[in-house]
Amino acid sequence: MISRNTVKFVKSLELKKNRKRERLFVAEGPKVVGDLLSAGFRPRDVFSVTDRPDATLVSAEELARISFLQHPQEVLALFEIPDSSQQPLAIESVQGRLLLALDGVQDPGNVGTIIRIADWFGIDTIVCSMETADAYSPKVVQATMGSIAHVHIIYSSLLEFLQNLPAGFPVYGTLLDGSDIYRQPLSAEGVIVMGNEGNGISEAVRSMVSRRLLIPNFNSSGNTAESLNVAIATAVVCSEFRRRG
Repeated sequence: MISRNTVKFVKSLELKKNRKRERLFVAEGPKVVGDLLSAGFRPRDVFSVTDRPDATLVSAEELARISFLQHPQEVLALFEIPDSSQQPLAIESVQGRLLLALDGVQDPGNVGTIIRIADWFGIDTIVCSMETADAYSPKVVQATMGSIAHVHIIYSSLLEFLQNLPAGFPVYGTLLDGSDIYRQPLSAEGVIVMGNEGNGISEAVRSMVSRRLLIPNFNSSGNTAESLNVAIATAVVCSEFRRRG
């Protein structure tokens, strides 16, 4: 039986300030919970409608009371937020790697999808500005479909991170004054910066971009969308980087 206090506590983790204080986040569904467990994330509590050794057995009605989903998915767990999410990335570790950086991406669905995209394209680290939506909110976690278990998420001053990169380390950004991504050389290492949904890459971070890219619009009629969704743009850019090998 789930107590009222437990329901209240789980629901409180919808707020970032409570997740930060408790160092806990909510994950739901057999795949998401299973991936996190397999990746070594530490569960504080697991609630399941099916009998499993690592969980408290609850009814479907009880699970619905603590779930953030319209249709609860059998299991809900509270996991510890990794301490590394607030620790700066060791600059010497970036050599030879392709990383993503999010500059003020605020929509939880976009952040979750970008984490999933990073996982698909073998990018294991995302550096997020402090203005970027919290990767451990329930909406973001569910949007990752378990990929949050495989991608290292770091929150820090993005500008400071870029300023401390090794000299000459490529910093890519998608900008309206950029050059056609399909005609530009792309390196096997670098940081790909993706900007805010409405304003793009901030002025300060833009000044650190050494290689400006543009995803060209192939609709010549002039009657077309103004821009791509940031998550879709991320997928296009990552795909082109990996296609080049």
